[in-house]
Amino acid sequence: MVGEDGLGRCRWAVSHPLNLRYHDTEWGLPVRGERALFERITLEAFQAGLSWLTILAKRRAFRTAFDGFDPEAVAAYTDGDMARLMGDAGIVRHRAKIEAARTNARAVLALREHGGLDRLIWSHKPRRTPVPRTVSEVPARTAESKALAAELRSYGFRFVGPTTSYALMEAIGLVDTHLVGCHRRGSSGLYDESFGAYDE
Repeated sequence: MVGEDGLGRCRWAVSHPLNLRYHDTEWGLPVRGERALFERITLEAFQAGLSWLTILAKRRAFRTAFDGFDPEAVAAYTDGDMARLMGDAGIVRHRAKIEAARTNARAVLALREHGGLDRLIWSHKPRRTPVPRTVSEVPARTAESKALAAELRSYGFRFVGPTTSYALMEAIGLVDTHLVGCHRRGSSGLYDESFGAYDE
């Protein structure tokens, strides 16, 4: 969809100013590092069953509530912290998801002995990235997202099914699902539209 500024964008990006800013400045750019990836995993888990806009609107509150997504801090949360979070109207108050954040933080720490969260996630980068021309051509899950979900679960992660894992892969630049014609296509560095070549 071409906006008033003359730039083509994915249709979801123009539905709200928060979506637009996220689409144009963050979504699909490569994300590396334990804390940044833990934040993305946590937010994708909270998004399950909700709109991403809901999560974006509460993102600052999430960061405050979860100590900036420091996995060591979250891993040490007590039952009192769980109660505090359940009483925090600034975030999504879903007990299973809140408890999963603590469980996943502990899994992140345990992963340090096995190469770390960054290595695990980025080892599932597909050899090729999709080239969707319409929304219907964007997959909801792939063989790679199923494998990523399975490996995360094998280390104790929760709320990391294949669909959530694929949304994570899109958000952090493992795949580029900006539609062909979107001005952010190729921002992940995975695809060069001018040459039509995949990053191998």
